[in-house]
Amino acid sequence: MSWFKRKDKGIQTPTEAKKEAPDGLWFKTPGGKIVHTRELKSNAYVSPEDGYHVRIGSKEYFDILFDNNKFTELDTNMESADPLKFVDTKAYPDRIKSTQKKVELKDAVRSAYGKMNGVEITIACMDFSFIGGSMGSVVGEKIARAIDHSIKNKIPFLMISKSGGARMMEAGLSLMQMAKTSAKLALLSEAKIPYISLLTDPTTGGVTASYAMLGDFNIAEPGSLIGFAGPRVIRETIGKDLPKGFQSAEFVLDHGFLDFIVDRRNLKAKLSTLLKMLK
Repeated sequence: MSWFKRKDKGIQTPTEAKKEAPDGLWFKTPGGKIVHTRELKSNAYVSPEDGYHVRIGSKEYFDILFDNNKFTELDTNMESADPLKFVDTKAYPDRIKSTQKKVELKDAVRSAYGKMNGVEITIACMDFSFIGGSMGSVVGEKIARAIDHSIKNKIPFLMISKSGGARMMEAGLSLMQMAKTSAKLALLSEAKIPYISLLTDPTTGGVTASYAMLGDFNIAEPGSLIGFAGPRVIRETIGKDLPKGFQSAEFVLDHGFLDFIVDRRNLKAKLSTLLKMLK
């Protein structure tokens, strides 16, 4: 007799009544730890057993940082144009539209303002799910406008970076965003308004070479990949094996490029305490 009709074990479930566990209920970390997604969410998307920080996007960061998840979003309808008429496996406008539909985002960054433990703040957060968090014209413009909002209202600016670098479909226009955002941050500095840069996994390419490393405080989440070129490219260029942990947040901290590493579960408290001290 089939196992599901073994009366001696109190199991009498017919086959047609069996139910499969829905997808997405459990998450397995790279270290092999399994955690329920509900527990993961309540723990700021950090595995409670091994401290693994799951990649999250702007929706989750805004929920974690803004008081009661209340905020006002800036430039919500800004979308990329196609000045170069770029085509790879598909036309750039088609790629944008399909990605927007898939991930329900307009582009690779969202910006908003609100309060964080009572401290007024502007936050721009990148989404890796949108074409690898690549930096195009919309990303640069939205960050620039978010900085303008901080300057106008004299409130701190937090940039949360998560990117593969410049967006190749926009070529030189993408690279120009490095200079534009850096110039805006110089104005923020002149106004003596704090800028905190949070580097998450991964932060690479032109983003690292511009606004991600220009904070008054450069901080990172544990285990984040931080660098310019990828480890394979560097290894092939110099012809040598790389040190253990190369380009991890901990390695970058040890070599003086970060101020500190913060666990996501303590992020809101640490940021608000730091900003209150600066104020």
